[in-house]
Amino acid sequence: MGLHAENLRLLLQIGASHCALSIEGNNSSRQKKLRCTEQNSVICTLMSFRSGFVSIIGLPNAGKSTLYNKLVGEKLSVVNPKAQTTRHRILGIVNREQAQIIYSDTPGLVRRVSNKMHEHMVGAVMESLDDADVLVYLANPKEHNLPEAIADRLSRSKASLVIALNKIDLATQEQIEAEVEGWRKLNPTAVIPLSALHGFNIISLEQLIISLLPEHPAYFPEDQLTDRTDRFFVNEIIRGKILTYYSQEIPYSIEVITQSFKDNKNLLKIQAEVICERESQKAILIGQNGRALKRTATAARQDLEAFFGKQVFLEVRVKVREDWRDKDSSMREFGYQND
Repeated sequence: MGLHAENLRLLLQIGASHCALSIEGNNSSRQKKLRCTEQNSVICTLMSFRSGFVSIIGLPNAGKSTLYNKLVGEKLSVVNPKAQTTRHRILGIVNREQAQIIYSDTPGLVRRVSNKMHEHMVGAVMESLDDADVLVYLANPKEHNLPEAIADRLSRSKASLVIALNKIDLATQEQIEAEVEGWRKLNPTAVIPLSALHGFNIISLEQLIISLLPEHPAYFPEDQLTDRTDRFFVNEIIRGKILTYYSQEIPYSIEVITQSFKDNKNLLKIQAEVICERESQKAILIGQNGRALKRTATAARQDLEAFFGKQVFLEVRVKVREDWRDKDSSMREFGYQND
């Protein structure tokens, strides 16, 4: 069911009610640093600079990467309906006039750890819980409890917890009200309904997050967008196309590594390798007469040209490394390490 005018009115009221938060402290002037006015969205004005880390966590397919990209304003994270799309923690840095927000996209919570790569993914989530100032748990409809591992970790965390109810465009007004009340029983800092896909209530969520950040100078230069390199995003864009065009075990058994990245004035020359675990997987990736790999590379090149804003020459090869997901040497080489 789509968002009707009555639903919009209700949701704006819900979002606004959670943005008007008091700021702790004895100084009465601190109590006045947050001013909120309710219009089509909530506008909060902070009188001092705030900076901090915000981790977006949730189950697989909750829409974390979609929300992350909306908040950051750039497509930094791979979005795909397949589970376990995000493998690494990716920082996205947003600068506002009186705040710097460092968002963290994290892997979905893996229910069954079956290899060293899964161990890394779980570690990335737990690491993000430890250093966050604000935790945004993105919940799907009819999900009313935090996963046990997350709940246990949060009990020891000083971070503010925001429950973001996603996919509200698929719910009725009565269902949304029931969802909000259900999550309030856990006593989070705030509950806010939104639609990551359609961008609804994203501004209200950002202003709420800013109000919860500590007063602190910026951690990163104003012109820095992320902590990741160009080569990382080349790998992710190619891997994203493999997620799109292949099924079954193939997307989960591959890794992409950029072997060469030459940036000329008007042309990027990139050589990349797709690493798989079996010769049979290699044959599927390449396809008859190389057609499958050509389709993947062509689509990836188009996205790379949009991402970098210039023409790209892309060469992709496929290599086999048996059981790479369970080898420490491969984990280190491919960046699957947590501090």
